[in-house]
Amino acid sequence: MKIKFFLLFIFIGYNLSYTQMGSKKDSLKKYSYEKLEEKFYDYNYDGKPKSSNLIAQYYLAKAKQEKNLSQIAEGYAFMYVNQNEKNALKYIDSLAELTRNSEENIYPTRIYLLKANVYFKFNNQKEALNNYIIGLKYAKQKNNKRQIALAETNIAYLNSYIGKDLEAAKVLRYYLDNADYLTENELEKIRINLAECYVEINKLDSASILIKRGLRIFKNKDIYRYYQYLGLSGFYNLKNKEYNNAVNDLSQSKKYFLKTDDIRETNYTLLHLGKAYIGLNEKKKAIKNFTQIDSLVQKTNYIVPEFGEAYTYLIDYYKEEKDNEKQLYYIERFLKIDQILDSQFKYVSRELPRQYDTPKLIHEKEYITNELKYKKTIFYISLSTLLLGLLLFIYLYYKSKKAEKKHRKVAQDLIQSVNESKTKNETELKKEKFHDDLLLHAIENKATKTISDDIVQTILKELETFEVKEQFLHKGITLGSLAKKTKTNSRYLSEIINTHKEKNFAAYLNDLRIDYAINRLAKDRKFRSYKISSIAEELGYNNEQAFTLAFKKRTGTPLSIYLKEIEKIEN
Repeated sequence: MKIKFFLLFIFIGYNLSYTQMGSKKDSLKKYSYEKLEEKFYDYNYDGKPKSSNLIAQYYLAKAKQEKNLSQIAEGYAFMYVNQNEKNALKYIDSLAELTRNSEENIYPTRIYLLKANVYFKFNNQKEALNNYIIGLKYAKQKNNKRQIALAETNIAYLNSYIGKDLEAAKVLRYYLDNADYLTENELEKIRINLAECYVEINKLDSASILIKRGLRIFKNKDIYRYYQYLGLSGFYNLKNKEYNNAVNDLSQSKKYFLKTDDIRETNYTLLHLGKAYIGLNEKKKAIKNFTQIDSLVQKTNYIVPEFGEAYTYLIDYYKEEKDNEKQLYYIERFLKIDQILDSQFKYVSRELPRQYDTPKLIHEKEYITNELKYKKTIFYISLSTLLLGLLLFIYLYYKSKKAEKKHRKVAQDLIQSVNESKTKNETELKKEKFHDDLLLHAIENKATKTISDDIVQTILKELETFEVKEQFLHKGITLGSLAKKTKTNSRYLSEIINTHKEKNFAAYLNDLRIDYAINRLAKDRKFRSYKISSIAEELGYNNEQAFTLAFKKRTGTPLSIYLKEIEKIEN
């Protein structure tokens, strides 16, 4: 009767459980793949593996029913997370088979990284390292920054496992500061491990900043993360020999993690709590925590090198208590664990530098060598450019000096010709020059055939008056306005100027003004004291630039040099 009742109880319980699971799966139908993924990770990070596994099962079933290959792949990736080692690897193998011919950038790297995660979780550091190295190789071939970061941070965790916390901290710090392409959960994992490395290498100020931040942010937001940071706070206090604070933090963490499936956090909390009790000389409480570690090791096979401290303390304690039976037991346990650790530790210690550190150093060496070659090339190019620039500067300098010397000579000749002309009346000189021109052109018979001699003579006399009375200094003179003044038309005037002055109207007007400027500047100190713009305006130019350009064109020397030479002579 009792057996029947028991079987009935099991049957009812099974059906009730099945019904509850079925109702949960029914409630998931309303969610999209994106929402299911979000809930999967939320449950996972909250330490609720059963709930996250239920999401993974539903996700995979939904994807298979809809024959959605990309979502089936994600379903396999979710399913492996909360399985035992054997089943986890089976799901990853299914993912590998499904994506064998995938052209997605994340494959095959993803397969190796997931396998490595499984091996790491189940304390097979040897295979974890091998798969991380292969995954890193493919990630670099595909130039996938995110997967490179995931591989290198996990290799950093392995470095920490073998006691190379300083090397691990450098890598973790780099990716924490530079990998904004990682998810917030991935970055948070880096922060937690970095804080732990800082405590290990006694960079306690840096560790304290990260730990306080974590406690502040996650206190009322994420209970799992909060207790992770509280456990780190206990480790930090242990390092500072603040044993009471350490016990307070670690006792709370222990109470929380014993209710979860997180073996790593549980074991480290027990280890640090036991050591804090040793600091307080509470041996029995230390023994209780170390005994719990052994219990979990037997149950889960999760072992890390630090556990050796717990076993040596247990051995010494029972030796003092003269409990030979328990002393022998923990000696045997220690030897067994030490053998496993020795195999794992030796392999990782030997292969990690050979497979990861050495190739990385060789790559860095090649990079630095190429960088130096590049810098050397840039240096020689820069030096050559500088020398060419210097030579060009010297050439231009001497050329400018030579031009300046020439300009000064031209200016001096101009000044001399002005001084020599002082002996004659300027008006007489102009008249003489004008009549000489008439005589010369008459002799050369340059008068045009289309214009009568009388008209030519009349216009030339008008031009003589225009020059003698310095009417060319008036502003706004044009060919038309001058033709009107000389009682002729523009065509006649232009032809006579071209024939008898041997230049066009613009050149004729400019030459008159510049010749006037040459003489007056040399003779009139007050005129020289004017601003160039004022001189230009008085000469009939619209602006300073038009005047200086016209002066240089007419004389062959810049106005500034001409003025300097006048001052030199006068002084």
